Order: sequence, then C-alpha cells, then structure tokens
Amino acid sequence: MDFFPAFLRLTDRQVLVVGGGDVACRKVDLLLRANANVTVLSPELHPFLANYVDKGRLIYLCKHYEDIDLAGFDQVWATTDQRDLNHQVYRDATARGLWVNVVDDPNFCHFITPSMVDRSPIQVAISSGGASPVLVRYLRERFETMLPQNLAMLADYAGKQRERIKEHFKTVDERRKFWERFFRLPEVEHAKQVNELESAFGRLLLSPEETHQAVTIVNIGRDPELLTLKALRLMQQAEYVLYSHDCPEIFVDLCRRDAERELLQQADLIEKAAVLAEQDIRVCVLTSAHLSNEEMKALLPFSHEPIFVSASDATT
Repeated sequence: MDFFPAFLRLTDRQVLVVGGGDVACRKVDLLLRANANVTVLSPELHPFLANYVDKGRLIYLCKHYEDIDLAGFDQVWATTDQRDLNHQVYRDATARGLWVNVVDDPNFCHFITPSMVDRSPIQVAISSGGASPVLVRYLRERFETMLPQNLAMLADYAGKQRERIKEHFKTVDERRKFWERFFRLPEVEHAKQVNELESAFGRLLLSPEETHQAVTIVNIGRDPELLTLKALRLMQQAEYVLYSHDCPEIFVDLCRRDAERELLQQADLIEKAAVLAEQDIRVCVLTSAHLSNEEMKALLPFSHEPIFVSASDATT
C-alpha cells in the first residue's frame, strides 16, 4: 500500500495552491467545495479563478513563488506547468513539515486525490496510486452506474434516525442488524421520496425480528472475480470470518470490514463455525476443501441448514 486512504476535513484549513492555470482550476474547485480557505499564488490567473476572487471565495497573490510564501499554511498544492518549480515547492514544503501534492507526479506527493463518486454525504474514492488513471476512470464510471442515485437521501435519512433507533434497540448489534434489513428492502432501494423511507422504517420497527442463516460456507477457488453476487452479499453480512492458510488474502479482504477474523487449520474450520453459530453469530467459512454439500452438512450440528456458495457457481 503506497498511500494510506483517508478523508480529510479541510474546513477552515489554510491551503496554498501554487499555480493559476487549468490544473489549478480543477483542484481549487474541489478544495472550495470542501470548505477550505484557499490562497492561489501565481503571476497570472485563469478567468475561472478570477471569478472566485471577485466573489470573495479565495485569496489571490499575484507574484512568483518564494519559500517564505509557505508560512501559515496547512497544505500545499503545486499545479504549475514547470516541473522544476513544482519540485522546489515540494522540497520547501517538506522541509517545513507541510503536506504537499505535486499534481500528476505521485513521487512528489505526501497525499494524492482519488477519483470520486460523489453522493454526498456518501463518497466513494478510487485510486491506483498514479499507476493507471485510465483504469481508475473506467472503474469510477462503473460505480456511477451501479450505485443508486438516492444514496444521498438514504444517508441523510439514516443519520436523522440515530436517536430514534436507540429507543427501540439497546445494543449496537441489534441496531446494525435492523439497518442491514432496512437498506435491503426493495422499497428502500428504489425510494425517491423521504416519506417512502419513513413508511418502510416504521413498518420494519413493528415487524418481528427476522431469522438469519447462521453459517455461510464459501467454497473458494483462486480467482475472486468468479465469486457470485450472492457469495459477496453473504460475505458482507458475516459477523465472524474463518479461513485457513491456503485462503488467498483477497477473499478475506472482500468480507465485511468490521467482522472478526480468525485463521485456523483447515480441519478446525467447521468445528469452530458450529461453536459460533450456537452463540447466534453469523459466520462465514472460506474454504478450499473439496467436500460435497452433504459431507459439510454432516459436520454441522444445526437444525438450520447452512448456505453453500462457490466461486465456481459463476461459471455454471
């Protein structure tokens, strides 16, 4: 991992952008949307940025760059078309302990900006660390078509129900399970108005708790792209993930981020799954063992049958 992914709060942070051309326009626009206090330093200024100056949205310093200009700033962007100048800004900012980004030059960046799918307050960030911008753009386009347009409404509505939901469910686990059920309701996925969300929310509060399958067994291969949508969905629902040494790390990473993870010997996976399921914990077993469904069922002492999914399902 060359860059640690993070979202920065820039409200009232002092940000210096060295350069006033086309590249600066794109970066300044994003910085202003993030409520940063932006200063642009350049002997010339693009009309787009001049419009922001006229509106009082940013400060403009009409001058050539000097090291002293970095004083008082929290973050620095070098956006000029002069490579040597950009690298000088990087060296000067680094010496002062400032975070600096030299646009389109990841080797001279303390941070980089990802490609974004913006459904504020929901944001999806995608980056290749500068290795393949075209691939990143392609992935962003895919996400744009996959993610529902009502995500912003869903996030805003859910945020306003936090205190209300605490009155009905006392534990974090109960509240999490409720929200998982809520967001998967078809009427919620397709809702266009807040009143539709409220109707589904109220009805779900009054409904009895649904039973959940305790154990999911994912028979993995070597290629995570062969996982079915069903497998990925169940992996994301698991509260506990069990896997053995021969399980490629990518499969574990595709499971729910906050799930407990435990590395075991292959022979111990099913036994541990049985223990967890008896505690009403939703567990996902990632295994490469070539046991039939009937053989695995025989190893699981449950009245409820486990769910079996396989990477090879996608090819049948």
